Amino acid sequence: MLKIAHRGAKAYEPENTLQAFQKALDLNSDGIELDVHLSSDGHIIVIHDETIDRTTNGKGLVNDFILAELKSFLIDGKYQIPTLNEVFDLVDKRCLINIELKGLETPSKVVQLIEEYISEKNWNYNHFIISSFDWDMLEETSNLNPNIPIGVLTEEDINTALAFAEKIKAKAIHPDFNLLNEENVQQIKEKGFLVLPWTVNTEEDIQKVKSYKVDGIISDNPDKI
Repeated sequence: MLKIAHRGAKAYEPENTLQAFQKALDLNSDGIELDVHLSSDGHIIVIHDETIDRTTNGKGLVNDFILAELKSFLIDGKYQIPTLNEVFDLVDKRCLINIELKGLETPSKVVQLIEEYISEKNWNYNHFIISSFDWDMLEETSNLNPNIPIGVLTEEDINTALAFAEKIKAKAIHPDFNLLNEENVQQIKEKGFLVLPWTVNTEEDIQKVKSYKVDGIISDNPDKI
């Protein structure tokens, strides 16, 4: 069962920082999950919200700033917002990277970066999975490069997600864990998809979800899985 660290080991270090991703590696996580937006000058920025307000000492939309400006804002007074390149270099093929597409125009940039690391740095497609709640972005990703594994995020309906996953030949379904039971997990797996629920944090919920025989769990506490 894959242990995937949500926004890095978010329970231990500030979310979506290089420190959180390093902590996830230190805890022997099988994967990390992160979120991406674009800066105004086209760099892929690892941050959850469309603004920098909640997580940094700055205010404004991520895509209103150039990279140099974004690097000047601090998380917890000491950490910089990372780029996706920096996360790839830190991880260096040591675990799976689940990239959640959030911002506009992220699919083409992320696909381009993945292809670059595969062709130039000896990575392979199994090091990545791209997910999103915006299924149009997933379809765009699939059209750009059908070799990149895709995870269909849903917090509403498993069957609709399954139908879409079949349409774009996705690799996994990423459901809100509250949608799951033993029967529908089996149904998803019988159709050939991995089941990677989010965000499962309490020991009680982790044990319950594990009993459904999911393929992995996305958690702020990967060491509890």
